[in-house]
Amino acid sequence: MAVAVTLACVCAALPPAWAAGPQLPLAADGVHDPANPGLKLLQEPRDALSNLPKDEVGNRVRWVKALEQGAITPRTNILPDTQIRVLNLDILMPRTAEAPMVLFPHKQHTEWLDCSNCHEKLFKYKAGTTKGLNMFAILQGEFCGRCHGAVAFPLTECKRCHSVPRTPKK
Repeated sequence: MAVAVTLACVCAALPPAWAAGPQLPLAADGVHDPANPGLKLLQEPRDALSNLPKDEVGNRVRWVKALEQGAITPRTNILPDTQIRVLNLDILMPRTAEAPMVLFPHKQHTEWLDCSNCHEKLFKYKAGTTKGLNMFAILQGEFCGRCHGAVAFPLTECKRCHSVPRTPKK
């Protein structure tokens, strides 16, 4: 049975304890009020996530693999009439100083989120026109850092994004 998951950009509001994993009990995660009597009605993260593909970092779930395997069926929008467009387009981001370049996969992101979650608020539609996109800003929770480090794999996994080697200069 697939688990319905809503992934909105509440990512930035989550406290570091939640982002660090492993899955803490709801009463100890720093998000939920342990005194709230409704807390017992919620499923504990360890129970909800235990059958999903494992990761060694972050919240310990390989979310893209879970989606590909059909273990989850994300709701990409709140309004049922919203048409979601999965975009199978990779964007090469070469401005990474000496680090390997970033190949941004739209497909994996648009299977989860509507384009309006990121465009125009976080990123401009036109490649190369987003101002201030750098690792410092990302580590401060801007741009990619809105979700990576919170619900998506953590920013310490450099090679998952910086995956395209530079050709050596002669």
